[in-house]
Amino acid sequence: MNKQEELFLINVGKTLKYFRVLKSLSQEDLANDADIPINQIGRIERAEINTSLLTILKITEALEISFVDFFNELTSQE
Repeated sequence: MNKQEELFLINVGKTLKYFRVLKSLSQEDLANDADIPINQIGRIERAEINTSLLTILKITEALEISFVDFFNELTSQE
């Protein structure tokens, strides 16, 4: 993985954490709401995995935000 890809994954994690904290959800609550494994939220936030777009879609639905809003916030961090 190159540095640009690594920074992108870090920013995805930061964006996820930003919205999760904004909605006052624990990692466990969000994972349950999104119907994904509990440890996956933490691994995304720590940029340990390159998650799929479908997982991001599930997460944005659980957060009750649009997919577009998630990526707009993501790109504002770059």
